[in-house]
Amino acid sequence: MISQAVRIALPLGDPNGIGPEIALKTAAAYAGRPDVFLTLFGPQVVLQQTAQCLGLTDLLAATPVVFTAAMPTGTFQPGRVCAEAGSAMISAASSAITATRRGDFDAVVAGPHHETAVHLAGIPFSGYPSLVASVCGQPEDSVFLLLVGGGLHIVHATLHESVQHALDRLTSELVVQAALAGMRAMQRLGMNAPTIGLFGINPHAGENGLFGDADERITKPAAERLRAVGLQVDGPIGADTLLAERRHDLYVAMLHDQGHIPIKLLSPKQASALSIGADVILSSVGHGSAMDIAGQCIADARAMINTVARLAAVPVPT
Repeated sequence: MISQAVRIALPLGDPNGIGPEIALKTAAAYAGRPDVFLTLFGPQVVLQQTAQCLGLTDLLAATPVVFTAAMPTGTFQPGRVCAEAGSAMISAASSAITATRRGDFDAVVAGPHHETAVHLAGIPFSGYPSLVASVCGQPEDSVFLLLVGGGLHIVHATLHESVQHALDRLTSELVVQAALAGMRAMQRLGMNAPTIGLFGINPHAGENGLFGDADERITKPAAERLRAVGLQVDGPIGADTLLAERRHDLYVAMLHDQGHIPIKLLSPKQASALSIGADVILSSVGHGSAMDIAGQCIADARAMINTVARLAAVPVPT
């Protein structure tokens, strides 16, 4: 019998996207459960109007809520990308992260953001990992994304940036830190000694320099350093070969698409995206804010429902 509920802070994500809808649907899925305690973070008008659309006003009244910065009148418009929505997303997520650092919650599960909206607000942002790092007072490149879904766990050394920029800043140290953060996260998820598959940067991990020297300079030294501290590491090996074998617990991707494509192929709209490497665990969902269907109350909340279950280590609601 579970003696204490896992406390989850649940900021809405972009209020003009599907985040408010899937957050309320997730709260409904866990309502009355003794093992999970959810608290919503977001603007009051957004939650109230979304609850009315979904017929969940009674649920909202019974659910703990932290109302965050209000959106200016007329800017809550589902489907619209705007600075006010980006600012509201940052406010809610930052409040949830801060409360979790304070010990009020065990983890954060955040709704999907819209990066353009945040940039319109003039806020530096390259995804939830960078926000977690900022709120926790850490360097941006000390927090990484671990994508989970389809039976795969893939941590990313680089994330939302051009391929050229990612290649310019990839170092052995960055790869090592991503792998170590991924290993610690796997341990927190219950796997004490995960096996690690390290993706190469170039096809065939460079074919011993035939396809460029990036792997000779970066991934091979990183693998040697990781093995030297006792980790079970294979690679660098081409991502296609490693994934075809499916024999590792954790994979380390060098670039965004290396890690995102296989998981989204195997687990469409149901993956979890964990920000790891800080003293706060935050997970979002492996899909976007779906502006094309926002406000229609038809969004599928399974990714967020599954994400809560993964972080809380509890059964998924039926």
